[in-house]
Amino acid sequence: MDPDPNLPLTGERTVPGIAAENYWLRRHEAAYGIALPYCRGARVLEAGCGEGYGAALIATVAEAVVAVDYDASTATHAVRHYRQLLVVRGNLVELPVAGAGVDVIVALQVIEHLWDQPRFLRRVRPRAAPWRDAHPVHSEPAHLLSRLGSGYAAAEPGSTPGSCLRRSSSLLPEPLRPLRLLGLRHGTRLRDLDKRYGGLVAAQLATAPDH
Repeated sequence: MDPDPNLPLTGERTVPGIAAENYWLRRHEAAYGIALPYCRGARVLEAGCGEGYGAALIATVAEAVVAVDYDASTATHAVRHYRQLLVVRGNLVELPVAGAGVDVIVALQVIEHLWDQPRFLRRVRPRAAPWRDAHPVHSEPAHLLSRLGSGYAAAEPGSTPGSCLRRSSSLLPEPLRPLRLLGLRHGTRLRDLDKRYGGLVAAQLATAPDH
Protein backbone atom coordinates (compact mmCIF):
# COMPACT_ATOMS: atom_id res chain seq x y z
CA MET A 1 0.00 0.00 0.00
CA ASP A 2 1.34 3.45 -0.92
CA PRO A 3 1.74 5.97 1.92
CA ASP A 4 -1.18 8.35 2.44
CA PRO A 5 0.05 11.94 1.82
CA ASN A 6 -2.55 13.12 4.33
CA LEU A 7 -0.97 11.02 7.09
CA PRO A 8 2.53 12.48 7.60
CA LEU A 9 5.18 11.02 9.86
CA THR A 10 5.01 12.57 13.31
CA GLY A 11 7.12 10.23 15.43
CA GLU A 12 3.92 9.05 17.12
CA ARG A 13 3.04 6.27 14.68
CA THR A 14 4.61 3.99 12.08
CA VAL A 15 3.31 4.16 8.52
CA PRO A 16 3.63 1.30 5.98
CA GLY A 17 5.19 1.88 2.58
CA ILE A 18 7.98 4.24 3.71
CA ALA A 19 11.51 2.83 3.41
CA ALA A 20 12.89 4.82 6.36
CA GLU A 21 10.12 3.40 8.56
CA ASN A 22 10.71 -0.24 7.61
CA TYR A 23 12.77 -1.07 10.73
CA TRP A 24 10.03 0.21 13.05
CA LEU A 25 7.24 -1.34 10.99
CA ARG A 26 8.82 -4.81 11.11
CA ARG A 27 9.43 -4.56 14.86
CA HIS A 28 5.78 -3.67 15.34
CA GLU A 29 4.59 -6.44 13.03
CA ALA A 30 6.60 -8.93 15.11
CA ALA A 31 4.80 -7.74 18.24
CA TYR A 32 1.44 -8.12 16.50
CA GLY A 33 2.46 -11.62 15.49
CA ILE A 34 2.98 -12.50 19.15
CA ALA A 35 -0.47 -11.06 19.99
CA LEU A 36 -2.38 -12.91 17.25
CA PRO A 37 -2.90 -16.22 19.12
CA TYR A 38 -4.68 -14.32 21.92
CA CYS A 39 -6.97 -12.66 19.35
CA ARG A 40 -8.03 -15.73 17.38
CA GLY A 41 -11.82 -15.91 17.21
CA ALA A 42 -12.09 -13.09 19.78
CA ARG A 43 -13.79 -9.71 19.91
CA VAL A 44 -10.81 -7.38 20.12
CA LEU A 45 -10.41 -3.72 21.06
CA GLU A 46 -7.14 -2.17 19.93
CA ALA A 47 -6.30 0.89 22.00
CA GLY A 48 -4.17 3.17 19.83
CA CYS A 49 -4.54 1.68 16.36
CA GLY A 50 -2.43 4.31 14.60
CA GLU A 51 -2.41 3.89 10.83
CA GLY A 52 -4.49 0.71 11.17
CA TYR A 53 -2.20 -1.93 9.65
CA GLY A 54 -1.94 -3.82 12.94
CA ALA A 55 -5.67 -3.82 13.62
CA ALA A 56 -6.17 -5.10 10.07
CA LEU A 57 -3.70 -7.92 10.80
CA ILE A 58 -5.62 -8.80 13.96
CA ALA A 59 -8.84 -8.80 11.92
CA THR A 60 -7.51 -11.73 9.85
CA VAL A 61 -7.93 -13.99 12.89
CA ALA A 62 -10.41 -12.17 15.17
CA GLU A 63 -14.18 -12.29 15.14
CA ALA A 64 -14.33 -8.48 15.17
CA VAL A 65 -11.96 -5.57 15.83
CA VAL A 66 -12.78 -2.14 17.29
CA ALA A 67 -9.84 0.21 16.62
CA VAL A 68 -9.55 3.33 18.79
CA ASP A 69 -7.22 6.30 18.21
CA TYR A 70 -7.13 9.86 19.52
CA ASP A 71 -5.89 11.61 16.37
CA ALA A 72 -8.68 12.65 13.99
CA SER A 73 -6.68 12.37 10.75
CA THR A 74 -5.42 8.94 11.79
CA ALA A 75 -8.91 7.67 12.57
CA THR A 76 -10.20 9.03 9.24
CA HIS A 77 -7.37 7.29 7.38
CA ALA A 78 -8.09 3.97 9.10
CA VAL A 79 -11.78 4.21 8.22
CA ARG A 80 -10.96 4.78 4.55
CA HIS A 81 -8.27 2.12 4.18
CA TYR A 82 -9.46 -0.71 6.44
CA ARG A 83 -13.15 -1.35 5.91
CA GLN A 84 -12.98 -4.54 7.99
CA LEU A 85 -12.48 -2.44 11.16
CA LEU A 86 -14.88 -0.48 13.33
CA VAL A 87 -12.84 2.68 13.96
CA VAL A 88 -13.62 4.96 16.89
CA ARG A 89 -11.92 8.27 17.68
CA GLY A 90 -11.42 8.63 21.42
CA ASN A 91 -9.17 9.32 24.39
CA LEU A 92 -7.49 6.07 25.39
CA VAL A 93 -7.32 7.07 29.05
CA GLU A 94 -11.13 7.17 29.03
CA LEU A 95 -11.70 4.38 26.45
CA PRO A 96 -15.13 5.54 25.23
CA VAL A 97 -16.29 2.04 24.28
CA ALA A 98 -18.56 -0.20 26.34
CA GLY A 99 -16.61 -3.02 27.96
CA ALA A 100 -19.31 -5.66 27.51
CA GLY A 101 -18.56 -8.08 24.71
CA VAL A 102 -14.80 -7.39 24.49
CA ASP A 103 -12.60 -10.47 24.89
CA VAL A 104 -9.14 -8.97 24.33
CA ILE A 105 -7.69 -5.46 24.69
CA VAL A 106 -4.54 -4.90 22.61
CA ALA A 107 -2.21 -1.94 23.20
CA LEU A 108 1.08 -2.33 21.33
CA GLN A 109 3.71 0.44 21.34
CA VAL A 110 1.04 2.76 22.71
CA ILE A 111 1.42 3.26 26.46
CA GLU A 112 4.56 5.38 26.12
CA HIS A 113 2.52 7.96 24.17
CA LEU A 114 -0.19 8.44 26.80
CA TRP A 115 -0.20 11.35 29.26
CA ASP A 116 -1.63 9.26 32.12
CA GLN A 117 -0.16 5.79 31.72
CA PRO A 118 -0.99 4.34 35.17
CA ARG A 119 -4.62 5.41 34.81
CA PHE A 120 -4.89 3.60 31.48
CA LEU A 121 -3.35 0.43 32.91
CA ARG A 122 -5.62 0.51 35.94
CA ARG A 123 -8.64 0.66 33.64
CA VAL A 124 -7.67 -2.30 31.49
CA ARG A 125 -6.04 -4.58 34.07
CA PRO A 126 -7.67 -7.98 34.63
CA ARG A 127 -10.88 -7.88 36.65
CA ALA A 128 -11.22 -4.09 36.31
CA ALA A 129 -14.70 -2.84 35.40
CA PRO A 130 -15.96 -2.42 32.75
CA TRP A 131 -13.38 -4.76 31.17
CA ARG A 132 -13.78 -7.49 33.78
CA ASP A 133 -13.68 -10.40 31.34
CA ALA A 134 -11.21 -8.97 28.80
CA HIS A 135 -7.63 -10.24 28.45
CA PRO A 136 -5.10 -7.36 28.11
CA VAL A 137 -2.14 -7.71 25.73
CA HIS A 138 0.47 -4.91 25.94
CA SER A 139 3.89 -4.19 24.53
CA GLU A 140 6.14 -1.27 25.32
CA PRO A 141 9.83 -0.36 25.71
CA ALA A 142 11.35 -2.32 28.60
CA HIS A 143 12.52 0.79 30.46
CA LEU A 144 8.95 2.14 30.58
CA LEU A 145 7.82 -0.54 33.01
CA SER A 146 10.01 0.93 35.74
CA ARG A 147 8.53 4.40 35.20
CA LEU A 148 5.07 3.01 35.74
CA GLY A 149 6.10 1.31 38.95
CA SER A 150 8.20 3.59 41.16
CA GLY A 151 9.46 6.69 39.42
CA TYR A 152 12.32 6.55 36.96
CA ALA A 153 14.80 3.68 36.94
CA ALA A 154 17.38 3.17 34.20
CA ALA A 155 18.89 -0.14 33.18
CA GLU A 156 22.37 -0.69 34.54
CA PRO A 157 25.24 -1.02 32.05
CA GLY A 158 25.66 -4.59 30.90
CA SER A 159 22.14 -5.62 31.84
CA THR A 160 20.48 -8.10 29.49
CA PRO A 161 17.06 -7.25 28.01
CA GLY A 162 15.50 -10.15 29.88
CA SER A 163 16.80 -9.07 33.27
CA CYS A 164 15.71 -5.48 32.61
CA LEU A 165 12.22 -6.67 31.80
CA ARG A 166 11.94 -8.85 34.88
CA ARG A 167 13.33 -6.19 37.21
CA SER A 168 11.17 -3.43 35.74
CA SER A 169 8.07 -5.60 35.85
CA SER A 170 8.67 -6.39 39.53
CA LEU A 171 8.40 -2.67 40.32
CA LEU A 172 4.81 -2.53 39.13
CA PRO A 173 1.97 -2.66 41.68
CA GLU A 174 0.62 -6.20 42.01
CA PRO A 175 -2.60 -5.66 39.96
CA LEU A 176 -0.54 -4.39 37.01
CA ARG A 177 2.09 -7.13 36.89
CA PRO A 178 1.92 -9.22 33.71
CA LEU A 179 0.71 -12.80 33.82
CA ARG A 180 3.20 -13.67 31.07
CA LEU A 181 6.23 -11.60 30.11
CA LEU A 182 7.87 -11.90 26.71
CA GLY A 183 10.70 -10.02 25.02
CA LEU A 184 11.30 -8.95 21.42
CA ARG A 185 14.97 -9.05 20.40
CA HIS A 186 17.05 -8.62 17.25
CA GLY A 187 18.04 -11.58 15.12
CA THR A 188 21.67 -12.21 14.12
CA ARG A 189 21.77 -9.72 11.22
CA LEU A 190 20.19 -6.90 13.20
CA ARG A 191 22.40 -7.60 16.22
CA ASP A 192 25.46 -7.15 13.97
CA LEU A 193 24.10 -3.89 12.54
CA ASP A 194 23.17 -2.69 16.01
CA LYS A 195 26.74 -3.23 17.19
CA ARG A 196 28.23 -1.63 14.07
CA TYR A 197 26.21 1.58 14.39
CA GLY A 198 26.25 1.88 18.16
CA GLY A 199 22.54 1.08 18.37
CA LEU A 200 20.08 1.14 15.46
CA VAL A 201 17.59 3.32 17.29
CA ALA A 202 20.21 5.91 18.27
CA ALA A 203 21.64 5.89 14.73
CA GLN A 204 18.24 6.52 13.17
CA LEU A 205 17.41 9.31 15.58
CA ALA A 206 20.76 10.99 14.96
CA THR A 207 20.39 11.41 11.20
CA ALA A 208 17.89 12.51 8.58
CA PRO A 209 15.18 9.93 7.75
CA ASP A 210 16.31 9.53 4.11
CA HIS A 211 19.71 8.29 5.36
